[in-house]
Amino acid sequence: MADALADLPIAAQEGASPLLAVRGLEAWYGESHVLHGVTLDVHEGEVVTLLGRNGAGKTTTLRSIMGLVPKRSGSVHYAGRELIGARSDAIARAGIAYCPEERGIFASLDVTENLMLPPVVRPGGLPLETIYELFPNLKERARSQGTKLSGGEQQMLAIARILRTGAKLLLLDEPSEGLAPVIVQQIGRTIRELKQRGFTVLLVEQNFRFAQTVADRHYVMEHGKVVDMVRNEDLNASMDRLHEYLGV
Repeated sequence: MADALADLPIAAQEGASPLLAVRGLEAWYGESHVLHGVTLDVHEGEVVTLLGRNGAGKTTTLRSIMGLVPKRSGSVHYAGRELIGARSDAIARAGIAYCPEERGIFASLDVTENLMLPPVVRPGGLPLETIYELFPNLKERARSQGTKLSGGEQQMLAIARILRTGAKLLLLDEPSEGLAPVIVQQIGRTIRELKQRGFTVLLVEQNFRFAQTVADRHYVMEHGKVVDMVRNEDLNASMDRLHEYLGV
């Protein structure tokens, strides 16, 4: 099943062209060969997760899509354009934004300054007022420095600031990692709201219970390749094999 899945694009199954089509993606860090032919599709308006154990290649997949891996090959096709040879700044201008796991909040800047720092690369980004409606906590902390924010507030800020850029495909790396359950629920509500506003999301997630609350489909990764795909409505029925894949 896994090998057949890797060779069969989701677009072919559903009869629609994906917004993002990754085919045979390989990636290296120096001599270390990390990705081995990753193939996946993300359709416009979908929320799709990458599930897998630590070291499966999930973060490297996001970084490779974004052009942040030193050496990569294969195909990354986005909105009718091949991006595999493009630089990361050109990929950003094409409409893709990346929110890394480490968040990258500037400690010396306040919330508003952090929000305004990324450049607008395309029209259609959310105005500051709308971002504050999505993240009322950030509005309350608008003049607080990055060092004064909780982990949950930092995660909200990391997601919020890429919404100004005009990107329509958001790559989110472990948005629920290390957060209190009430904050995880708030992050989930935000992702669902972003979907309603027309954003497309590909996120790396360890917590498949959280993933189940936000995603349409789930790709499972092992050893640098996609080994399975589960639709969200089939997740409960697929728990046995998910437990085997994820070791939980």
